[in-house]
Amino acid sequence: MAMMIGPRPIRTLEDLPRTVPIFPLTGALLLPRGALPLNVFEPRYLAMVDSALSGDRLIGMIQPTENEEHNLRPPLSDVGCLGRLVSFTEGDDRRYHITLKGLCRFRVAQELSVDTPYRQVVPDYSIFLGDLVQHEDSEFPRDRVIAALKHYLSRRDLKADWQAVMNAPAETLVNALSMLCPFEPAEKQALLEAPGWDERVATLVALLEMAGAEPTSGTVN
Repeated sequence: MAMMIGPRPIRTLEDLPRTVPIFPLTGALLLPRGALPLNVFEPRYLAMVDSALSGDRLIGMIQPTENEEHNLRPPLSDVGCLGRLVSFTEGDDRRYHITLKGLCRFRVAQELSVDTPYRQVVPDYSIFLGDLVQHEDSEFPRDRVIAALKHYLSRRDLKADWQAVMNAPAETLVNALSMLCPFEPAEKQALLEAPGWDERVATLVALLEMAGAEPTSGTVN
């Protein structure tokens, strides 16, 4: 059974935590107001989830710049995203199935020397405080996004629920496509680091159009 967790509102800089436990994961993208499901099984991250559940329920997602398989403590990207743990299920095999909801991006100001098995950083949110404000649908190039998406999916023999795509709020659609499309890690980081809403939309459209123009063989799973 999933446990739904009631959030403490975060509306201003003062509401944001001064230190953040981080979950470095290649290819994982969390955006403000996006929802990221995660399957947690490593002991150090199980400990992190336990700590978050007993505290403010906040975890930072960030991509390492090197493969974790080759380096147990890889260098981190400059920018990550703070998320709130909003659902939680514990499996019989001591795995956690959690969902994080994105709150605000941050730049890593400092990594802390800690005794915990998971890493922690001092985040700098100052240039990303606009993330705390939801975007409206005005001036959203939905037709261009949909055209790029149709070509992108057709090249990969993939399908979409087009009624849902047409009716989704702009930010919900952009977040879903950015987080779910199988872009390369560097491309996902570019979406995360886009300075603002317009830049993220432009980056997403460019990635869809470039990928849609590339030759491909077979279906992407």
